[in-house]
Amino acid sequence: MINNKEISFDDTLIAFSSKSDKDLKRSYALFAVMDKNLIVKLGTFFVNAALKFKLPVKNLIKNNLFDHFCGGESIHDSEKTVMELAEYNIGTILDYAVEGENTEPAFDHTAEEIIRTIHRAKNDPNIPFCVFKPTGMASIDLLEKVQLDQPLSASEQTEFENIRKRWDRVCGESFRNGVKIFIDSEDSYIQDPIDELTYELMEKYNKEKTIVWNTYQLYRVGMLDNLHKALHRAKEKNYYFGAKLVRGAYMEKERERAAEKGYADPIQPDKSSTDQSYDDALRFCIDNKDQVSVCSGSHNEKSNYLLTELMEAASMKNNDDRVYFAQLYGMSDHISFNLAKAGYNVVKYVPYGPVESVVPYLMRRAEENTSIAGQSSREFLLIKKEIKRRRLLSRQN
Repeated sequence: MINNKEISFDDTLIAFSSKSDKDLKRSYALFAVMDKNLIVKLGTFFVNAALKFKLPVKNLIKNNLFDHFCGGESIHDSEKTVMELAEYNIGTILDYAVEGENTEPAFDHTAEEIIRTIHRAKNDPNIPFCVFKPTGMASIDLLEKVQLDQPLSASEQTEFENIRKRWDRVCGESFRNGVKIFIDSEDSYIQDPIDELTYELMEKYNKEKTIVWNTYQLYRVGMLDNLHKALHRAKEKNYYFGAKLVRGAYMEKERERAAEKGYADPIQPDKSSTDQSYDDALRFCIDNKDQVSVCSGSHNEKSNYLLTELMEAASMKNNDDRVYFAQLYGMSDHISFNLAKAGYNVVKYVPYGPVESVVPYLMRRAEENTSIAGQSSREFLLIKKEIKRRRLLSRQN
């Protein structure tokens, strides 16, 4: 077992071992642009406008943002990415990133696609998880109405029951095929019914091992308490509990909505509060490792290193199946590849879908890089460091 003290997230030789010089230069250019907030905002505006007016920008998007952050336009197209990551002991989470129409047929189509990812993942250790975004299979307006405890019409009651059946069908396929599945988190004003449906599925399918996992956004106030209550429920009902921990992805939107609607801001007051909550959640999960499986979905170096320390203190092997580290494809390779090299369980979220349909996802990734303090700068500097290292090595040879 490699001791965690040997891990260095500054080791660019390992971090970018999968990238050719050409790939590295493209990444350098992308992160140089994403380091500039104004350019990202302007670029987002023009890309959306170009697609709206059907201008020929597909190839431009595909050869840059899409190829960097996505596996392909279909499950089949993503096979190359799955195998490339597997060469470095990194698993893939096939993430159907299409944001469809808010209709029952669209929700059913998404469910069928998620089931296809489950069938692809069956018996393949290179794809240890599948995932679905709740609003890809459920109406936001209906979820909000349920959270507000407003009366539902007969048709809405039927629609909500369809949500329950749709999610159950997907998680049932995961259970029968032995594939773990993440249920992603959403905005706070629709999260309560998502949690409730997820816990029902955990109770049904997690009796023998952890199949269904819920997601917790620790930048939300009170989320650590929610995590404690969720485990208490699992203990009472005797099922295994899966927790994917993330800091969160909707901070600005959540705060704007709270101000507009006149309710308390659901977001932590500052970054240090979020960091403390996240790290406490990691400690809580490891302290309860006999019943809890945890995936740390983090691009924060300190939190990733902390989890390796917690595992070591708990006498857990690096590859203990109850603990995973996850990052987005195209981001934080210095974390993913160095952890994988040290023998930890590492997975990458690999989005796929038609280029035009994945644009909203890509725009969020670009904006996310500018909103996370120093994220693009950190990626940019590490890539720059590796390019310099390769040039010096080439000169020496």
